[in-house]
Amino acid sequence: MIYSFINEHKNVFAVRTMCRVLDVTVSGYYAWTRRPKSSRTEENARIMTAIKDIHKESHETYGSPRIALDLGKRGIKCSRPRVARLMREMGIRARCARKFKVTTDSNHKEPIAPNFLDQDFYPDMPFEVWTSDLTYLWTDSGWQYLTVVMELFNREIIGYSLSRSMSTETTVIPAFEMAVLHRQPPEGVLFHSDRGVQYASKSFRKKLSEY
Repeated sequence: MIYSFINEHKNVFAVRTMCRVLDVTVSGYYAWTRRPKSSRTEENARIMTAIKDIHKESHETYGSPRIALDLGKRGIKCSRPRVARLMREMGIRARCARKFKVTTDSNHKEPIAPNFLDQDFYPDMPFEVWTSDLTYLWTDSGWQYLTVVMELFNREIIGYSLSRSMSTETTVIPAFEMAVLHRQPPEGVLFHSDRGVQYASKSFRKKLSEY
């Protein structure tokens, strides 16, 4: 009884404070809370519940067009702009699926060098080990292939190239030549990469031998 009395007075005090800040009467506030919800409000609540369900079922990948289409299949009429507005109110948005493209082609007949590095990724000095890899970036103009060369001692990127094709001549060779130009390495640097055809190709092996 005591706790109920205290909580009731706390609520009354909170309501009066809110009404004073908003410059409305207490009686007007209570009249508003007792007012029945409009049919539009109830309909929005029902649609928002369905939107949440569809969004969850799609693993958060559906945007307003596909959700509006799915609502129609469930017998709920709702335009795409209205779905988009309700999604904004709920803080829901489509999560874009990451595009995937394989860049390492190990299915080739080029010779594979032994793994001299053997997971020892912490050299004691610079110019002991350089590493390189090729990845991809999706842009408005299509796939762009990014090749980087890293000085493993301090993890610094010392060479790179960006290309629209995956050929050895447009990826690993330009990145390697940039690294050589910037660092002027001595003989004996270990160059470590994956078993992709670009790194195992005759033209890149020849380029390594030149230095």
